[in-house]
Parts: sequence; C-alpha cells; structure tokens
Amino acid sequence: MHIVLIGDGSTERHSAEAIGAKAANLTRMAALGLPVPPAFVLPVKLCSAIIDNDAHAERHLRNGLKEGIAFLEQATGKRFGDRRQPLLVSVRSGAARSMPGMLDTVLDVGCTSDAVHGLIRTTGRPRLAWDCRRRFLESYTETVLGFDPAPFAARLAELTAGETADGLRELDSEALERLANDEQTLIEELDDGWLEDAVAQLDSAARAVYRSWTSDRAQTYRRLQNLDDLRGTAVTVQAMVFGNGGLTSGAGVAFSRDPSTGLARPMIDLVLDAQGEDVVSGRRTPDTEETIARSLPAIATELGDVLKRLEQEFGDVQDIEFTIEDGKLWILQTRSAKRTPRAALRIAIDLVHEKLITPREALQRIDGIDLGALTETELAASGDPLTTGIGASGGIAVGRAAFDSESAQRLAASGEPVILMRPDTSTADVAGFAVAAGIVTAIGARTAHAALVARQMGKPCIVGCSSMAIDVAADCARFAGTTITGGDWISIDGESGSIYQGQREIRVTRPDTELAEIDKWRAEDHGHGHHRKSKAAHSTT
Repeated sequence: MHIVLIGDGSTERHSAEAIGAKAANLTRMAALGLPVPPAFVLPVKLCSAIIDNDAHAERHLRNGLKEGIAFLEQATGKRFGDRRQPLLVSVRSGAARSMPGMLDTVLDVGCTSDAVHGLIRTTGRPRLAWDCRRRFLESYTETVLGFDPAPFAARLAELTAGETADGLRELDSEALERLANDEQTLIEELDDGWLEDAVAQLDSAARAVYRSWTSDRAQTYRRLQNLDDLRGTAVTVQAMVFGNGGLTSGAGVAFSRDPSTGLARPMIDLVLDAQGEDVVSGRRTPDTEETIARSLPAIATELGDVLKRLEQEFGDVQDIEFTIEDGKLWILQTRSAKRTPRAALRIAIDLVHEKLITPREALQRIDGIDLGALTETELAASGDPLTTGIGASGGIAVGRAAFDSESAQRLAASGEPVILMRPDTSTADVAGFAVAAGIVTAIGARTAHAALVARQMGKPCIVGCSSMAIDVAADCARFAGTTITGGDWISIDGESGSIYQGQREIRVTRPDTELAEIDKWRAEDHGHGHHRKSKAAHSTT
C-alpha cells in the first residue's frame, strides 16, 4: 500500500475513487501552487479492511502513518508531539463523493502537554496553546472514545459564569488552562496512555475516521443520496494551521457563487479567532464577506482570486474551507458546491455564457432536475415577520413546527408539511431534513454542513435567528411576545430569512427565459446527435 503525499512538489493526479474527492482536489490545488498545508492520504481501500480488523490492513495503517508523519516533519520543520517545535495535525475523512459533515474529523491531534509548552514557546501565545489542548480533548474524547460532551459543556458554563464572561472567546489564557486541566480530570479514567502519546492519538483518530463510514448518519445520507455504491472513506492527515491565534486569524468557508440563488457573487463566512469546526458545525454565527473586506482587505482580494482560479480549474462553482493564520491565507479543501435546483439552472446557463462549459455539459449537470416542476416562489402578502435570520437556502415553505427529527418524521407520516426548528444545524438531524419542507435554526451559518445538505435537498433554510429561543424539552420556540408550539403553522422565506406565524399564501412563477434557453440547447443537441448517428450508420454499411 502506498500513501499519497501532498506538498512534495508532485503534479501527479489521483482519482477520487482511490484517495477520496477531498484529497484528490487537494493534490490539484497543490499542483496549481495554491497555499495548501502539507498532508498525506491513507487510501479508500483500507477502509473496509480496518473496520473488519484485517491484520494486513493494521500493518499498512501503522506503516503509512509512520511514513506520512516523517514527511510532514520534513516539510514543516516541526516534530510530532515535540516540546520545542511541535507538529499538530488534523485527521479528516473523504469519500469519492462529497458527504458534508457526515463523517468524522479530529483536530489538533498530537497536542500533548509537551506540545502545549512547545506551542507557547514557538508562538508566544499561551491562549492559543491552551485553546488547542482543550479543543483536542473535546474532539478526541467525543469522536474517538464516544464520550458524552455534556460534562465538558457544564464545566465551560460554570467557568464562564465564574469569570463573568459571555462565552469561550472572552476567556483568557489562564482560564483556558484551567478549563483544559479540568477537562483532563473529567476523562482521566479513559486514559490508557493516549493523553501524552501523540502516535497513539494519531492511530486511534485514523481508525475512528474509517469507522465513521458505518455511522447511522453516514448510512442514512448515502441512502438518501443514492450513494450506496461508494466503497469507503480515505483518511487525510494534514499539518494544522491555526485560525485561533487572535483577530488576524480565523476560519471560514467560501463559495465562488451564491449556492442558493446562483448569482455570480462569492458567499463567504468567517469566524475570527477560530478553527474550522466552529464554522461548519453551525455552532457559531460568523461574519460575512463585507466584514472580511473591511478588516482583512488583502485576504479578501487573495481569496477572491483563489475562487476564480478554482472555478477555471474545475469548471464549476467551488465550495472551499480556509484558514487565516496571522494574516496568511491557507486553503484546506475545495469541492463542487451543493446548490438548490433553482441555483443549478442559473449557474449552468451562466457557466455556458462564460465559456467555462459547453451547452452539452450544462445539460448533463441539470439532468437530474425536474425542470417541469422548477418554480420561483414568494409569499403573496406576508406582513411583519416574527423574526428575521440569515437566508441559507432560498424558497418558501409553509408547515407545522417540529422541534426534533422524531417529531418531524411523525408529523410528516400523518401527511402534514413540516418545518423543522432546531437550536443549531446538526448533521445528526439528516433524517428530519429529509421529511421537512423547510429548516430553521437559532444559530449557525449559511456555510454550515447542515445548510449545505438543505440546499442539496432543495429545502428552504434559515439560520442565525438570534432572537428565537428553541426549547426542545418544552416543544416550543419563543420569539419576542410570541410562542410557537409543536404542530403550530408557520411560514418561512429562505431568501430573505423571514419567519411568519400561520399559513401564508404562496405565489408561484416559472423561470421561463432560462427554461427556453435549455429547450434550445436540447433541440440543438438532439439535432447534432441525430446527424452523428446517421453518419456512423452510413460508414458501417
């Protein structure tokens, strides 16, 4: 078995079937000279064998990790788990087809106590070092060991209350050191040596990523998206870059075009002083492209150039994850963006006009869309909304409120349209997404994994409704002066982000101009195909 190295100067292309789409695209970006942190990839073919505890696969895994870490140490000048120049890594999944948020990731692997002291020494930032330690403890114990995160959340709430802080971001380095040490105390009975053993952490994290292939949410997603023929996930191990080092650092997600409407403008979300999971998990409400342009103008310009280059390279709208470390931009992944059916139509036509793809390629990309059912909807007479959040996926939905996936499935089974309303956007709710007419969350981002899934499913989605409080246990959502209980009717506008009480009338129109252009391409393609077929038939007689 051979691992694939990324950042070794190679321009060789690798198939998504062999190393996953995420890693295959990383190799292409590195070959373009884009700023990609060095990485190595364990192939897809190891996945099922590791899950089955195959002895040969176990040896390949250990040898591959050893070889890969040696490469990363040489590429970065750092040493894994070292007390002086520590290397930390992320351990990520990647199937041949994108499965956003459905498989596991473990960040800050290698963050032993020695590595914490090394980070303080090399960066001069004890807050960053202790933040990495507590992030590693939380990520590893939940993902690898299956530890309930509730005790961590309770300790954080207790600490922030004692520090009279509004949240984690307001805690100083001394408080974060106490938090990390308290978290370590909570999990010491789970320690069989991994807490201070970077190699053991890496081995277990890689196995956990492979095992996540068989998780309930991953299997549900593959069934819903007709991806049951996929063979497994690869594991990508990448040198960490740190977005959690202050206000000239951050983590974000960017789309080269609006995946909800299809408009040819970038859509960017950034959380300053954060790591990637803070954005894509939907647990933090980020800043937008306007804030980035104002506070980090050079990064905004560079990011715009990267998005244009990637559209040219891949011939499609791109969805990238990026990190800014002390004012330097790093690109962590790119993939073709999930989009609403309405956006898919507009994007296909625009890419043809821009000569990035041919009309035939455009027809292939929209082949699975029922154009006869494609409509643009708006509320006929909406009035004042209960609240307004961030429109993450366009369209109108009217249905009965449900506050967990089980309630949504129960209401939908009775024949009622459902609006799933959740505190945040968790991919664990994918079964609820599937039956819902629309999705609403109190916090989260347009670029969170769950918002991506909503767009792919063509569901209106609103996130970041900060004035709305969801109480799942009480089966209600509270707004200023109004309470919506389970089963009440609500109407949502995924374009404007507005939420209305009751059933509202929907006005429906069709994108006739764009549909006429598609009909023209189909007629021309049919004519060309008929002409070629006739010539071929003549030549063989």
